[in-house]
Amino acid sequence: MVEILILYYSRYGSTTEMANMIARGVEEVQGATAKVRTVPEVSPVCEATADSIPESGHPYASLDDLQNCDGLALGSPTHFGNMAAPLKYFLDNTSGLWFSGALTGKPAGVFTSTSSMHGGHEATLITMMLPLLHHGMVMVGIPSKERALMETTSGGTPYGPSCLSGRDREMSPEEKRLCLALGTRLAKMALALKNIDAQ
Repeated sequence: MVEILILYYSRYGSTTEMANMIARGVEEVQGATAKVRTVPEVSPVCEATADSIPESGHPYASLDDLQNCDGLALGSPTHFGNMAAPLKYFLDNTSGLWFSGALTGKPAGVFTSTSSMHGGHEATLITMMLPLLHHGMVMVGIPSKERALMETTSGGTPYGPSCLSGRDREMSPEEKRLCLALGTRLAKMALALKNIDAQ
């Protein structure tokens, strides 16, 4: 069995919906299970404190969740071409995992939502990859053979799924298929890498 951690931050729910869809893709692969976790808000003026359990939604992630996963899908809304501060804050506290090499060789993918077609979703996906590459993770994108990548008229990139969010807008069928595809690819890659390590 492999466990894929879907770690995300969401303010209005679009990134949560993507995380849930990626988890479904993971669960479609025999021998794989998904664990979905989020991160709390941070304050721009002082250190914010939050209950250890959120009022609703997925539980908050711990460094143990990250250390013990076999693969990672990292998601955030687009904030000026970069990930949101709460997710960056969480990643900035992973130096211990970097020193120990705990994530080295594990597959990872990224996903984002943005409220405009040209709101920086591709830049966000690329910048989200950088800390994962420093951790030695194996990046997994979406190959052009995924038909939804060629058919989408809203979100979706080779770097990872993206979603055009907004008021009263649901994910398109292509956006959903790309989320499922990332979950499936991460699960299959994690199984393959685990089998290589076992040899």
